[in-house]
Amino acid sequence: MKVLLDATAIPANLGGVGRYVDDLVPELLDTGLQLAMAVQERDVEHFRAKAPRARLFPVSERLTNRGARLAWEQTGLPALIHRIRPDVLHSPHYTYPAAHQVPVVVTLHDATFFSHPQAHSRLKQVFFTTAIRRAVRGADALVVPSAATRDETLRFVGVGASKFHVAYHGVDTQVFHPVDDAERERVAAGLGLEGRRYIGFLGTLEPRKNVPNLIEGWVRAFHDADEPPALVLAGGKGWDEGIEPALDAVPSHMTVLRPGYLPLEDLAGFLSGCEVLAYPSIAEGFGLPVLEAMACGAAVLTTRETSLPEVGGDAVAYCGLDAEAIARALVELDADPARRAALGRAAQARAAEEQFTWRASARVHVEAYEAALALHRR
Repeated sequence: MKVLLDATAIPANLGGVGRYVDDLVPELLDTGLQLAMAVQERDVEHFRAKAPRARLFPVSERLTNRGARLAWEQTGLPALIHRIRPDVLHSPHYTYPAAHQVPVVVTLHDATFFSHPQAHSRLKQVFFTTAIRRAVRGADALVVPSAATRDETLRFVGVGASKFHVAYHGVDTQVFHPVDDAERERVAAGLGLEGRRYIGFLGTLEPRKNVPNLIEGWVRAFHDADEPPALVLAGGKGWDEGIEPALDAVPSHMTVLRPGYLPLEDLAGFLSGCEVLAYPSIAEGFGLPVLEAMACGAAVLTTRETSLPEVGGDAVAYCGLDAEAIARALVELDADPARRAALGRAAQARAAEEQFTWRASARVHVEAYEAALALHRR
């Protein structure tokens, strides 16, 4: 089977959909299928090294914004399909060309544009709900990262249940694994936290991550402590307007750090070194930071919302969404080192399960390609 994967939607920093494509592609190649990739010119060398057996088709146009990329998707991508004649097109980020001529598989990462519209800008919410409705009705098969995303999509769109294929994200245990004290200390020192304990958060600082309530909960939990742990909010800046007011209310003797994106080589030390990785999200398509923290043996605190229990299972601690519930959970975990250690061991074991490998994810993707091809032939 020859599959054309449109990787032109990948952002320059390889975040988000970039991480998904980056980790999936080598495993797809190992299944034996023939993989062709449409890529932006800036990504050619990266994918030449990452996937040397894939055929790369660089896009010479300057796809510097979403509008330019979408225009190319509707014109340039059909021309490429006509030229190389793949058996299946995989569009890994919601949208696909109207004139496609071959079976289409679309990845839908998230249903919160329907279920939690307040967590997105109005423009983004309208764009992605429209794209999802179109994909559910028009694509031959759909890949989603969790059963929760499938079920939420069906709740709002209501058709096409047989098209869905649930492929959990994987975690690269060569990158995400427990590290030794020296590595934890190196990363902590780089953050200015040498010799100090800290509560960690990893993710874009967007409304659905519930960061203002995390900040307030952390203050409530530790404001009377002799040596309160710092709070480290690692990840992209995002657009949550509630964060600044929450930070303004933090007492002067407490420390909050916002280091932005951490280098990939620092993430294992950061996640292994935090006392608790707190991720009190209101909704997730999957929740990859939770899985990555689990693989590092971190004691994870998250919520039971949408996909998060699918990832965490019984290997994480859970809390409610409000600041008081987060505070109670942090106090309990802070007071119980034995429980934190037990959670870390259970988390590492769960993250090592086959279902959370990119190899398993690739197998589900191949099943989706085969289903799309069979449906198209019928």
